[in-house]
Order: sequence, then structure tokens, then C-alpha cells
Amino acid sequence: MIWPFYLMAIVALLSTIRVVTNTNPVHALLNLIVSLLAVAGIFFIVGAPFAGALEVIVYAGAIMVLFVFVVMMLNLGAQTTEQEKLWLNSSAWTVPALLTFLLGLALVWMLASGNTAAHPAIGTHDVGPKQVGIALFGPYLLLVEIAAMLLLASLVAAFHLGKREPVVAKDDSIKEDFVRDSEVQP
Repeated sequence: MIWPFYLMAIVALLSTIRVVTNTNPVHALLNLIVSLLAVAGIFFIVGAPFAGALEVIVYAGAIMVLFVFVVMMLNLGAQTTEQEKLWLNSSAWTVPALLTFLLGLALVWMLASGNTAAHPAIGTHDVGPKQVGIALFGPYLLLVEIAAMLLLASLVAAFHLGKREPVVAKDDSIKEDFVRDSEVQP
């Protein structure tokens, strides 16, 4: 059970490096999803299935959808659309697809081996939702609330930055700024 741990750790590190170094926000988000899934796999390996399930549902699911909506809401314009068409080739998907394949390979091996009970996990006892809730909303209640407010503030800031004001044209008619240049009639 040691090589799946190292494989998922390497996948998490490589995809996180690609998140930081990637200039395209959509590709960075795809790599971040792969990284979060690798961390969830690590949680499953070390004997924390509840934390792994929360990682998949909350982070790789809900928060990543929120990030994708924020990026889409920014609507960076026609120049970004043309740049996306150039980037959407098979080479842009090679590394995330390879890392996801490696995660799937480790998962299939762990499920097919069937000897997960023979090798005890690092944690010797199960941690259920009740213990996690008591730990989070006991001494760490303020930190949980601050994290929630930080996420809300980032969403509001992204909406404010992505909001476009109407532009007054030469003939004193108001045209929306978000209308593409090809749709505007001279």
C-alpha cells in the first residue's frame, strides 16, 4: 500500500505546480481539480475515508464549480476566446489526463488487490462525522467562519470585477459592453 501513496503524492505535487505556473485560469482550475482528487486519494489511503469523501464532495466538487463560475463570470472578451481556441488542443490536456490516469491506476490496483484490511491504515480508529463536527465547530469555530467569509468576499469581488458598465456610443445610444464586436452593427 506504499506505492499508491507515493504515486498520489507525486500527482498532487505535479498538478499543484502546474496550477501555480499555468497562465490560463481554466487550465489551472483543471489541474487544481486533479490535485484535490489526489489529496482525497491520500486521505483514503491513510485511513480517513470521511475526510477523503469531504475532499471530493466539497473541494473538488462544490468549490471548484464556484471557481469555474467566477472565471466564466469575468468574461475576459474576444481576445481570450481566440487564445482559448489556440490552447484547446490535445497538448493542453496531456498532463492532466496522464495524472488522472495514474490516479485511476492506483485506485483500480487498490480495489483489485482486496487486501486493504490486511494492511492497517496509518490511523487505527475511524473518525466519523460527529467527531469532525465537534472538532471543527468547537475550538475552530472562528476559523471556519472566517474561511466562509473569505470565500464569500472573493465571490463578491469577482462579480464586481466582472461586471461591465454600458458604454455610450457616438450616436448617444447605449450599447452593452459585453456584446461581442462581431454582433455590433456600425
